[in-house]
Amino acid sequence: MSVYRPTGSKVWWYEFVFSNQRIRESTKTRSKTLAIEAERQRRHELERAFNGVKKRSSAKLFSVAADEWLTLKSLTLAPSSLRIEKGNLKHIRPSFGQCLVSDIQAKDIASYQKLRLAESASPTTINLEVGTIRSILRRNKVWAEIQQDVRMLARGGNVGKCLSAEEEVALLHACLESRSRCLYPVVVLGLNTGMRHNEIRLLQWKQIDFSNRTLLVGKSKTENGTGRTVPLNQRLFSVLQMWAANFPNREPGHYVFATEKYGAGTDDFKPCVYASDPTKPMKDWKEAWEAAKRRAGAALMHSAMQKATPVRQEPAEPLKCRFHDLRHTACTRLLEGGVPYPVVSSIMGWSAATAIRMAKRYAHIGQSAMREAMEVLGRGANSHTLPKEAPIVETLTVRIQGLPV
Repeated sequence: MSVYRPTGSKVWWYEFVFSNQRIRESTKTRSKTLAIEAERQRRHELERAFNGVKKRSSAKLFSVAADEWLTLKSLTLAPSSLRIEKGNLKHIRPSFGQCLVSDIQAKDIASYQKLRLAESASPTTINLEVGTIRSILRRNKVWAEIQQDVRMLARGGNVGKCLSAEEEVALLHACLESRSRCLYPVVVLGLNTGMRHNEIRLLQWKQIDFSNRTLLVGKSKTENGTGRTVPLNQRLFSVLQMWAANFPNREPGHYVFATEKYGAGTDDFKPCVYASDPTKPMKDWKEAWEAAKRRAGAALMHSAMQKATPVRQEPAEPLKCRFHDLRHTACTRLLEGGVPYPVVSSIMGWSAATAIRMAKRYAHIGQSAMREAMEVLGRGANSHTLPKEAPIVETLTVRIQGLPV
């Protein structure tokens, strides 16, 4: 009998041989019936594990598990975070939606990462999507089994693209040709303030002080970014005045870039604006932005062809620039212009943790300012009392070469 009670013991034990190994364990019960059931369950577990059969404690479709998880998270997540999670699931569902949660393996996640890379998704985006998968699997007690075999993708240290002067000119000209009349002031605002997409989209007229030529940023991604004041340079000030002239009846609570639609062009090719609602912000300018990048790419190619005749003519590629790269361009130009880093951090609205991370990423910018700083150290506190530098350098050179002084 595989179930027995040792002499002097009040609880039952079981003992059997599995895969040439003796298994002897206590059942921790005084009931023989329960001990027999415990022995049977233990054999069953070992047989399933030996044959690679997973225990399906969560026989649930991933799509169902994702909906349940999203319903719970919607109670605690910020609207922007909830929007990101919904966006992640749009990419995740086609690959995992019809899989059982208990069947998902580390190799499946690796295959998903390769698929998304092939679709030109960035490593950062893919890592966010894998983080969503992880949260859903963790809630269903599955993640711990595969965690050690899942690897996040390495992220590049580049924070983005800085537009050259030629690219900026081409882009702004392309924006002026857009059917969306707001695209030009939107891009100029991004280039001259470094404001984020949503900070610009949700901007209201009451946040712009034309008298003092300042702009008060509203709700931002970080606490430090919310409520920061950004001065308006002459270029941006002129563009905003021009844009404000289109709305003589504007009110403080109206949005600077309100929702509106465009009809067919008139005789002078200007689009007809209708269905404008200043109480609602525009949803997005993605379509107009992508079209402007295509026109800018074509203009840059035409300019290059005039300088040198290519061997064969290739189709023009759109200008490679994310909207967030306007912020990166502004930051880069500030640092290259010698603006102190704390001032740049204040303009950008970085949190303390972000400021430290950005200091490392932008360390290659502003080398001239760093060189000037080191020259200050070289001069010392009382440079007029120090010996002349030439004899010191000559003496060190002689000593290094091993010659007598």
